[in-house]
Amino acid sequence: MTTLTKHHGLGNDFLVLFDDQPLVRLPFGVLAKQWCDRRRGFGADGLLVGLTNVDPAVCDVGMVLHNADGSRAEMSGNGIRCLAQAAAARTGMTSGTLRISTDAGVRTVEIHPGSDLRTILASVDMGEITTIDEPSGWGVLGCDPMRPVAHLGLGNPHSVVGVEDILAVDLATLGAMVPEVNLEILQPGPEPNAITMRVHERGAGITEACGTGACASAWAAVQWGLVPASAPEIVVHMDGGDATVRLHQPVPGHVTLTGPATFIGTITA
Repeated sequence: MTTLTKHHGLGNDFLVLFDDQPLVRLPFGVLAKQWCDRRRGFGADGLLVGLTNVDPAVCDVGMVLHNADGSRAEMSGNGIRCLAQAAAARTGMTSGTLRISTDAGVRTVEIHPGSDLRTILASVDMGEITTIDEPSGWGVLGCDPMRPVAHLGLGNPHSVVGVEDILAVDLATLGAMVPEVNLEILQPGPEPNAITMRVHERGAGITEACGTGACASAWAAVQWGLVPASAPEIVVHMDGGDATVRLHQPVPGHVTLTGPATFIGTITA
C-alpha cells in the first residue's frame, strides 16, 4: 500500500508522496492525472513527489511537481511549503530550516508554528525573478495596449496583466488561450502596500492561490508604480487567502514568499 498526505497552501491543494515507500508502478505524471481528478480521484491541483535519496551536502529533500493534467512543473511557491510541512512532520520538526531541491534550483524554507496544530507558517527564498519572452500566441488575447504586461520567470513562466477590475475578466477563457504560462491578473489595493490577484495556472486551470504568481505579481506591481518601492512587504490578496512577498535590496528581483501550509489528511492508495 502507498500512503499519501494532502495539504493546501491558501486553497492551492497538493497530494504529497515520498519515494522511500512502496510505490504504485506507474509514472508519476500518470498518477498525478489519476489521483488529482476531483471526481474520479482524490482531488488536488498537483502531485508533489518528495525525493529522499539526495546529497545531504546539497539539500534535505528533493521535490518533483506534476500538475493535475500530469505535466511536470518546475516550481510552486505554495507546493514547496506543503512539501516542507510533510517533510518536517516525518522527523517531528516544528520549526527550523529545510533546503529543498526543485527543477528551478535549491530553495530554502524556514518553518514556524502556524495558527493551529495542522498549519505551519513558512518563508521561502524564491530566488531571482527574471524577464522572459512573451508566450506563443500571446497576441490572440487582444490585451488593451494601455494595460501593463510583464512576462516573468521564477523557474516557471508567468504573464502578469494589470487590470481595473479582476472580477470583470473572463480569466478561464483567457488562461486557456495561453496554456504554456501561468496567467495572473492584478489590481492595486485595497491597502497601499497590497495588490489583489487571480490566477489561471498552467496544467491546473484557475486555482485559489499561486505562490510564484504572487511573487511575479508583486514584483510587477512595484515596477508599474502600483505599490510603493519602499514597501517592506507586499500583501497579495488571492481567492484562497493572503501571502506576503518581500523584495530584497539591493538584489533586483530577489524575493521571499511567506504564507501558510495546512495538513488536510492521510490517504492510502
